[in-house]
Amino acid sequence: MTETDGPHPLVRGFYERRTGSIQYVVSCPRTKRCAIVDPVLDFDEKSGATATRCADEILDYVRAAGLSVEWILDTHPHADHFSAAQYLKERTGAPTAIGERVAEVQRLWKALYGFTDLPTEGAQWDRTFAEGDVFSVGEVPARILFSPGHTLASVTYVIGDAAFVHDTLFMPDSGTARADFPGGSAVTLWRSIQAILALPDDTRLFTGHDYQPGGREPRWESTVAEQKAANTHMVAARSEAEFVRIREARDATLPMPKLILHALQVNIRGGRLPEPEANGRRYLKFPLNALEGAVWE
Repeated sequence: MTETDGPHPLVRGFYERRTGSIQYVVSCPRTKRCAIVDPVLDFDEKSGATATRCADEILDYVRAAGLSVEWILDTHPHADHFSAAQYLKERTGAPTAIGERVAEVQRLWKALYGFTDLPTEGAQWDRTFAEGDVFSVGEVPARILFSPGHTLASVTYVIGDAAFVHDTLFMPDSGTARADFPGGSAVTLWRSIQAILALPDDTRLFTGHDYQPGGREPRWESTVAEQKAANTHMVAARSEAEFVRIREARDATLPMPKLILHALQVNIRGGRLPEPEANGRRYLKFPLNALEGAVWE
């Protein structure tokens, strides 16, 4: 990838194999200012251990490249990994941000978890972005493209000629994101994808996950043109109704992510772990029989 000035930021992806997540550092070549997108806090569900290996790898890269962190951005409250946004804020002092409809996700999951004292105005982040809001990464202009469907709160960050599309579009051979989480909608997802594919054909798209279909090496960068031509779900579905049929049929076969109940109680708090209890230990809380999608075989 060539480092150029202006609207073509440098993007470095970091693949996290345990959850198939991709984290990003997007930087302005001229000013050396950067944003970190969708950072992962390591979690081992078998032992209950947490770690900061992924986030520290990002910080090592930032230091080695001579970058300064201007933003820590989450595209949505993730259902398959813990966000490292709060840890990175503590290490860098950079503000955290997410889409403003995170408040709706907080209210939904507050009820499911029984968190009576959880604030639900998005105050856990330094900024909550609305549709069309503009900001910058160094000298690179950036804007918010609201793109729900996978979740109520999902946003795409369009930073120069790069768009961080979270779990809306995967690589073309993997199709599109599921839309069956609480608050999800296949109809809304279709419409969000149409808005993303209306960006210029040479816009670089950076996805939030890759599950290595066929055992290939991880990939996370495509273009609008490539997605239009080859995305397996979008090529098969030439209408909203057909897409909804395909997406809902596929979602009906999928189990819930193994970390959804672990992760969302952390991520609706902006990546903050539960406060220690009297014995000094932190505890996660699980609602029983709150979600469909159990697999018994």
